Amino acid sequence: MIVKTEKPSLERDQLAKAWMEELPNTLPESDHARVWPDEADPQAIRIHITNAGRTHYTFDFKCTYVDSREVKVELVDVERDDVHADETSEIIQGLVKDYVRHIHECAQVLQELTHA
Repeated sequence: MIVKTEKPSLERDQLAKAWMEELPNTLPESDHARVWPDEADPQAIRIHITNAGRTHYTFDFKCTYVDSREVKVELVDVERDDVHADETSEIIQGLVKDYVRHIHECAQVLQELTHA
């Protein structure tokens, strides 16, 4: 049996632009994000979030569209002051959980564009 999954109906650059415009609305006001198309995976975008707190953490995520409505979010890297940070620490795990939730919230807002 072949299952056809619907992919987002936007071009990659348009999708990344829409994420770049909407993601700051779901993140804490002081955090900053950059979004761009994943060059290796046409169904994914890359998200770089800079935590504005005193910790100076940066987070890199890969956000892959499973279909036109659902995304899978993977943590790629965490750094503090440009040095790889221990991803298993309680503080980082809490921040990752929050950012993944914010990314899913953004994907829900963008469903009107991706599920056209």
